[in-house]
Amino acid sequence: RIGKPVEIQSLWINALWIGASFSKAWKPHLKHAQDSFLARFWNDDTGCLYDVVDCDHEPAKTDAAIRPNQIFSVGGLPYQIIDGEKANSIVDVVELMLLTPLGPRSLSPENQQYKPIYSGGVVERDGAYHQGTVWPWLIGPFVEAWLRVHGNNKANIKHVNDQFLYPLEAHLEDVGLGHISEIADAESPHTPRGCPFQAWSLGEYLRLTEVVLRGKKK
Repeated sequence: RIGKPVEIQSLWINALWIGASFSKAWKPHLKHAQDSFLARFWNDDTGCLYDVVDCDHEPAKTDAAIRPNQIFSVGGLPYQIIDGEKANSIVDVVELMLLTPLGPRSLSPENQQYKPIYSGGVVERDGAYHQGTVWPWLIGPFVEAWLRVHGNNKANIKHVNDQFLYPLEAHLEDVGLGHISEIADAESPHTPRGCPFQAWSLGEYLRLTEVVLRGKKK
C-alpha cells in the first residue's frame, strides 16, 4: 500500500482538527485537507473511498480495493471527516462487503487478492493477514461510524447490541476466556486465529460498551 493510504490521511486530518481546536491558525489547513481528501478519495463507482491514492508514488494512480480502513473517515476517531449521504454509503458498503460476526474483513471477497482462510506456513499466513482475515478490533470504529450515520438512540443501540456485539460477547467464552482473539478466518465458521488474548480487540469492545454505547465522554 505504497502511496497515500486512506486511514493515514484520516489520522492527519484529525491531527489538524486537534490543532485547530487550540489555534485558529490551523483552521484553513484543516479545511483545505478535508476538501482535498473528499475530492481525491471518493470513488463514485463503488460508493465509498479509494484505499490508496497516488499509488506507488504515481500521481492520480488509485487503488479501489474495498478495505475497512476507510471507516476511520466516519468513526473510530474524534473528528468525523465525512458526513451526509457519502458517510452513509461508506458505512453501508463496509457492512455489506466486509462485516462478519467477529468484525470486518480486511479485504472484500470480490478482490482477486482475497484470502478466505488464515492457515499454512509463515509465508501463507503472512499473505492472508491483511487480505481478507477478520480483525475484531475494527468493530469499534465500524459501530461508532454506524451510530454516527444512523443516530445514537435507544433503538439503534439495541440493534447494535443484537446484530454486532452479541457474537463477540459469545466469543468471550470461546477461546481465551474473557478475551477476544487477534484475528479470525474471513469465511464461516470464522475460526479464531492468532493470539487468543488480544488487548486491542478487547480494548475496542470495552470502548464500545463502556463509552460509545453509554454516551460517556472519551
